[in-house]
Amino acid sequence: ASFSSEHVESLANSTNPNNPQARVCRASDRVQKMLKIFNSLSREKQAFIPIESGKVRMYVCGMTVYDFCHLGHARVLVVFDMVQRWLRASGFAVTYVRNITDIDDKIIKRANENGETIGALTDRFIAFMNEDSDALGVQRPDHEPRATDYIPQMLKLIGQLEAHGLAYQAADGDVNFPVRQFAGYGKLSGKSLDDLRAGERVDVDQAKHDPLDFVLWKHAKEGEPHWDSPWGKGRPGWHIECSAMSSDLLGAHFDIHGGGQDLQFPHHENEIAQSEGAHRCTFVNYWMHNGFVRVDDEKMSKSLGNFFTIREVLKQYDPEVVRFFILRAHYRSPLNYSDAHLDDAKGALTRLYTTLKNTPAVAFELSENANDYTRRFYAAMNDDFGTVEAVAVLFELAGEVNKTNDAHLAGCLKALGGIIGLLQRDPIEFLQGGAVSDGLSNEEIDDLIAQRKQARADKNWAESDRIRDLLNEHKIILEDNADGTTWRRG
Repeated sequence: ASFSSEHVESLANSTNPNNPQARVCRASDRVQKMLKIFNSLSREKQAFIPIESGKVRMYVCGMTVYDFCHLGHARVLVVFDMVQRWLRASGFAVTYVRNITDIDDKIIKRANENGETIGALTDRFIAFMNEDSDALGVQRPDHEPRATDYIPQMLKLIGQLEAHGLAYQAADGDVNFPVRQFAGYGKLSGKSLDDLRAGERVDVDQAKHDPLDFVLWKHAKEGEPHWDSPWGKGRPGWHIECSAMSSDLLGAHFDIHGGGQDLQFPHHENEIAQSEGAHRCTFVNYWMHNGFVRVDDEKMSKSLGNFFTIREVLKQYDPEVVRFFILRAHYRSPLNYSDAHLDDAKGALTRLYTTLKNTPAVAFELSENANDYTRRFYAAMNDDFGTVEAVAVLFELAGEVNKTNDAHLAGCLKALGGIIGLLQRDPIEFLQGGAVSDGLSNEEIDDLIAQRKQARADKNWAESDRIRDLLNEHKIILEDNADGTTWRRG
C-alpha cells in the first residue's frame, strides 16, 4: 500500500466497513491504534497507522564516524531507542535501521591528518560509538548499514533520477539534483524555493544550474577514495546515502524516519526529493525530529566547539543517569546541559532506586490496564512518546511504594521503568556505583565503614566522626540502621 500522510489520518477516522484499509486499522492491536506521533511533515500530532498492520519499519540517521560521539548524538541514540522500545512494547513487529556514514569530506580530512586509512579511522570510531551506545542502554538496531557497502544501490537510484529528468552532470563532473524540477521541494521544512538563498547550508557552485541544487555524485579528486560509475570515478553525496540504504532495507515507502532537528533541512528535505523523484511514491509517512542539546543557549555541536563527548560525561556520571537526564525531557524540546541538571537527574534516579532497595520488587505481569499507574503511563507514552508524564507516573508510584512497602507495586515500578530502559539494575549496585575516577573505590569505602564500626565499638567517637567526615567529603552517604550501616554515593 502507498498512501500520503493525509490519507493515513483519514484512515484512522474511517468507519466504512467496506474500506479494506479501515479493516486493517481496526485489526491492529488496541494499544497500537491509540498511539499519536507529532509528524514534522504535517506539523501536528497524527494517529499512527502502520502501512502494514502490526508492523513498523523505521529508519534513523546515524553517526558520521570520524570522532567521539557527543551528548547531541547521545540524545538521538537514546530517543529513538526509546521509540523502538515503546513500539515493540505496544505489540508491533519493528524493523529498525540506523545507518553509519563512513565516507565524507570530514572523514577523508581526518584520516589524512592522522596518516591512516579511512577504514582504520571509521572502524575505530564505530567501535567507540558502540561502547558509548551500549553504556547508555541503547539496544542495537536490527540493521546498521555502512554507506560504503551500498554504492551499487546509490548508483541505481541516481540512474533512476536521471531517467526521470531529475539528475544532470555539471561541467565539473558532479551529478546534481535540480531542486526546482521537483514540485514538492520544501514540504518538510516549510521553506519556499523563492525564499531560499545560497547560504551557510547551501554550497555556492558555478557549475550548478541553480545554487540550490545538491550533489548526488561527486567527481573524484586527486588522492581521494573513489568508485567507478556511469558518470566517471567519484563518490556519493551525503544525501543519496540514506535514500539508498533505507529503500533497500525497508522499501521505497515506509512508516517512520527520524533524526536530529538539524537534519530536517536540507538533509531530510533532499532525501524526500530524491527518493520520491526516483520511486514515484510517498517516501515516509511520519517524520520525527528530536530537539537540540544546548549549552548556554547554543546548540551543542563540534563545529561550535561547545560539545561534551559521551565518554567525558560518563567519567563523572553513571550512564543510566545520563539516559534518565535525556528521557525526562520530551524528545522534541530543547535539552539544556549542565552539571547542575545532571546532578538533579542523579538525585531523582537515586530516589527511584532507593525505593526499590527498601521494597524489593516481585515479578509483575505488565499490561495497560493492570492499574491506574499503568493506564496513565501507557497514555503518556501513546501521546507522542510523552516521557515527561511517564516519568512523573514513576515518581507517583514510588511514593505509594514508600508508603505501603507493597512489593507488587514495586514490581510495577520496575516493569514500567524497564519499558524505557530504566530501573533494571540491582538497586545496591546502582546506589554504590557511578564514576569513581577521582574518588574512593567500593573496597576502600567498605574498609572505612568497618574501621568506623570498630571505632564506635571502642567508643572512639572522634575517630568515628573523622571517618564519617572523610566519607562525606567524597559524597558517600551513610545510613545507620538496626541491621548495620549501608551506604550510597551522593
